[in-house]
Amino acid sequence: MIKVSIIIATYNWPEALDLCLNSLKNQTFKNFEILVADDGSKDSTRKIIESYAANSSIKITHLWQEDIGCRKTLIGNKAIHASNGDYLIFLDGDCIVQPDFIEKHISLAKEGCAITGSRILLNQEFTQKILFEKKIDLIDLKRQFITLRFKGYLNKVLPLFFKFGDGFWRNYKKFIWRRIKGCNMSCWRKDALKIGGFDETITGWGHEDADFIFRLENSGIQRKSGSWATEVLHLFHKVRDQSNNTDSTKKLMKKIELMRAQHSK
Repeated sequence: MIKVSIIIATYNWPEALDLCLNSLKNQTFKNFEILVADDGSKDSTRKIIESYAANSSIKITHLWQEDIGCRKTLIGNKAIHASNGDYLIFLDGDCIVQPDFIEKHISLAKEGCAITGSRILLNQEFTQKILFEKKIDLIDLKRQFITLRFKGYLNKVLPLFFKFGDGFWRNYKKFIWRRIKGCNMSCWRKDALKIGGFDETITGWGHEDADFIFRLENSGIQRKSGSWATEVLHLFHKVRDQSNNTDSTKKLMKKIELMRAQHSK
């Protein structure tokens, strides 16, 4: 059986991480470990992880680095190298997964492929309610989906009910930015290592996920859509500082042009 490593990126939001970790307790797929890639959180995050480890049979590893600015790429690579799984699933600590989350990723995980999943956005009011109650009942959520959607608590609901299997329609024919989310993507560990993991020169908010997927594609990996199968529930939070977005985009576009030129030779 394939062994899976779930790599969860987190930074100073222990309440959200607690919900994320608890949603992984009842997965239909059992052969997995968790690695928390912590980009310098305070001690409250460590306590959440220790509590989870004490009350769960799932192996969990906490990787931490000093907080000297956003270095998600660096801690992500440390988690990749520390992982023991054949297959890696990348998740953010502000996301809640469905019980078949890992199972659905694995069902799409063919050799030579990487998956980019999607997310269901929760609004601020619903997020605060969930954080206050410290839980989310997915069965109850499905029962009340009409009301929740009408109130704008969720930006979509149909993917909770309709899930589709694999097929050529999932294959991307060329690299595009759309639906590349570091909070829900997966690939084989050997493929991640082959391209050197994340580009550690990318710091701050800087499209490190798109860069990662592009380099996988450039190495010969087929990108597949995980939509209508792997959706996560994404808690509301304020948009991070994107002051370096323009420079990061230009840098990535230049890299894409250079790699494509080399590939065409």
